[in-house]
Amino acid sequence: MNTDTYLIRRSRMVERLKSAGIRNETVLRAMSRVPRHLFIEDIFENHAYDDLSLPLPNRQTISQPYIVARMSELLCSPAIGFPQKVLEIGTGCGYQTAVLESIGIGEIYSIERIKQLHDIARENLHNCGFYRARLIYGDGYAGLITFAPFDGMIITAAPPQVPVPLLQQLATGGRMVLPLGDERQQFLYLIEKTEQGYRETCLERVNFVPMLDGKSQVNSRNQ
Repeated sequence: MNTDTYLIRRSRMVERLKSAGIRNETVLRAMSRVPRHLFIEDIFENHAYDDLSLPLPNRQTISQPYIVARMSELLCSPAIGFPQKVLEIGTGCGYQTAVLESIGIGEIYSIERIKQLHDIARENLHNCGFYRARLIYGDGYAGLITFAPFDGMIITAAPPQVPVPLLQQLATGGRMVLPLGDERQQFLYLIEKTEQGYRETCLERVNFVPMLDGKSQVNSRNQ
């Protein structure tokens, strides 16, 4: 497909996101900028802008555009807007990372436990002109204490319950967006940390790969 075809399909994708309830204009602009077709394997390029999750190596997936937009939108607080320091657990192919960078978030740290995906994400992001996020190869369950606290977190794999280190690394006033559950049933949650404690909101049913614990040693590297 040529560039114009991709632009048309991306524009249609954004219109579908609006129809599905995505209202934040900053998120919609970011989704319109990021070339999703460059983050997937060529065999799936005809479906790059369909609202589908698609396979990645190691039995992982790239989330459907609606979920990427929805989770990004939920990071935005009505009172203070988007966070300026975000931790992403599960870099995958780098697509969600690119959307966060396009939103204009100042500091992005993204952890991936699978070395092959960590390397793919770095290459994808660089090829698309995204250089600001710091990519880390390591165990997302442990978070990233060196750079904590974070005023925003996105977790792109489903733990059965919220990892305690991530709660501890969320700043007061911060927001965490994640799926919770097992292979049978998962729901998307928004967790807000207040001075009085944590406030949980269950939003909608979702389907993510499971979040695994303790499979690799953290090795921080800048892009």
